[in-house]
Amino acid sequence: MNAIPEIYVSTDVEADGPIPGPHSMLSFASAAYTADKQLVGTFSANLETLEGAAPHPVQAAWWKTQPDAWAACRIDLQKAEIALPAYVEWVEALPGKPVFVAYPAGFDFTYMFWYMMRFAGRCPFSWSALDIKTLAFAMTGLPYRKAIKPRLPKHWFDELPHTHIALDDAVEQGALFCNMLAELRATQAARAQAETTEESEGKNAQSGD
Repeated sequence: MNAIPEIYVSTDVEADGPIPGPHSMLSFASAAYTADKQLVGTFSANLETLEGAAPHPVQAAWWKTQPDAWAACRIDLQKAEIALPAYVEWVEALPGKPVFVAYPAGFDFTYMFWYMMRFAGRCPFSWSALDIKTLAFAMTGLPYRKAIKPRLPKHWFDELPHTHIALDDAVEQGALFCNMLAELRATQAARAQAETTEESEGKNAQSGD
């Protein structure tokens, strides 16, 4: 029986504060990739702000420096109670087991999990998320806080924009993750082959004694 493949759902959130509830998710987007970097679908939505929530002063000041991204996330607004159930149904219809992927997952998954549980009543990713920053830390040997995009290998990056528009960033970071995954798998395969060769040579040497 063939195992059901994983689908890596690269997700980006734009918000007006550090945590959901007191602050609002302004927009979110996901780009669903297979392990071999096939983009199988996208989902994006701009949201109305939460009743009773307010922007955090730090994020409000930052948004003033990003007029294009701000304008992009404030058009065609949807209610969260409509957008989040539609998103969950989209994830559940993907052709594989969905894995939430983000950079950093600690921020994006916090928002998405809170919104999904509040407005859809369930989370198709269970209670976990894959953090690209942690994967970079493991693969490069850099200190965790130094595992930032400018210090990562250039060949991991495709020529894709990072605009602070949720869908652009979800696509870009999903491609980054797939490139990292491909290198990780190649390294693992080479190590396994080397171990097999070493074991075989050891047995041959013993049989020749």
